[in-house]
Amino acid sequence: MTARSVSPAIPAFVLALLSVILPVAAPAQETLDRIAAVVDNEVVLLSELDAQVQFFVLNNRLDPNTPGLRAQVLESMITEKLILAKAIEDSIVVSDEEVQQQLDAVIQQRIQQVGSESRLEELYGMPLSRIRREFRDDMRKQLLAQRLRQQKFGTLQVGRFEVEEFYGTYRDSLPRVPDEVQLAHIFVTPRVGDADKMGAKELLQRLRDSIVAGADFADMARRYSQDAGTAQQGGDLGLVRRGQFVREFESAVFALQEGQLSDIVETQFGFHLIQLQERIGDAVRTRHILLRIQTSGSEEDSARAFLGRLRARALAGEPFADLAREYSEDKDTKALGGNLGSFELDQLEGDLKAAIQPLREGDITEPVALTRGSLSGFQIVLIKRRTPAHAMTLEGDYQRLEVLALNAKQFREYQRWIDELKTKIHWQVRL
Repeated sequence: MTARSVSPAIPAFVLALLSVILPVAAPAQETLDRIAAVVDNEVVLLSELDAQVQFFVLNNRLDPNTPGLRAQVLESMITEKLILAKAIEDSIVVSDEEVQQQLDAVIQQRIQQVGSESRLEELYGMPLSRIRREFRDDMRKQLLAQRLRQQKFGTLQVGRFEVEEFYGTYRDSLPRVPDEVQLAHIFVTPRVGDADKMGAKELLQRLRDSIVAGADFADMARRYSQDAGTAQQGGDLGLVRRGQFVREFESAVFALQEGQLSDIVETQFGFHLIQLQERIGDAVRTRHILLRIQTSGSEEDSARAFLGRLRARALAGEPFADLAREYSEDKDTKALGGNLGSFELDQLEGDLKAAIQPLREGDITEPVALTRGSLSGFQIVLIKRRTPAHAMTLEGDYQRLEVLALNAKQFREYQRWIDELKTKIHWQVRL
């Protein structure tokens, strides 16, 4: 076969999964609407097309004047409507709970993107409660289409022959495999002294007393909270469903009445003062003030020295995995012998990348600072395997090629299916 360009890897089926929920756009009432396309009993409005184009441009950092972009987005929206019509015809269903959960997740994602709930409400010209009502039906339609796609293509597989054929066809145009490392680590946190804890608790208690006496919670959060993600929003955590907080925080939140302040709550992140603002079913809107427990330089030195001794033991022959199971404080990887998985070297953060760059397979880094999610402390990292950048080969990169071949097969089958739907379901571009 003659080599040619690889068909795009489309696990999300081209532009069919463009978000139709909460596009970044001017409020609809400000747009003089026209019908851009008709698909079965659904219409695509010009305002919706404009919103989707803007959303796609923003999220993919594209030039809005890219030739053909508008037509491509309209084609994707028509495709989504075709799939929706077929889902309704096939009696596909989704529950109200599924719709609500997905809508809440999308709203929270968009709040993080724009910075706050108030900013989101400003962008859409309506309160959050109305945003939920306005977009609930759109979310149900999106989930119906997604479920039908999953039923149609979720079980597709490729065999050895198909992978070999894919490789033979595209081998000259396949992307190079980047420099990759398989890593394991041992993580420890510096020990916090009683005096450090007492100082943080005393300050937070003074803040609580001030709020009870009339001080503004949001102002206190902006001035004192050490949660960088929420401090400037007055500590607002948005609407969060049960099960999303860490255990101690969640227990305290769901014991509160609306408007009530908590006592001081300790979690792995530090000390919190929490206020429940609103409860909607099993979801709550809360705000908090976080004070992290600062460790002294001597405690950090002790943590580094401890990791240095573990590193020496591993280099002397003790299994790294056994040491990780016994001493690591990363609960997610401890039972796995510290295994972190595989990473492209360029994906690693600066300090860790710099520490690993000169090392070979089997080497262990010196102690390196780590701050990720709930983890804040120090780690030593074992390079379990290192694979230099290289051109893909059938023998060495079969699993990677299998994924690419499956994506290509999904795309072909998907395109065939859409072409078939277009012959069976009425659709028309009106622009």
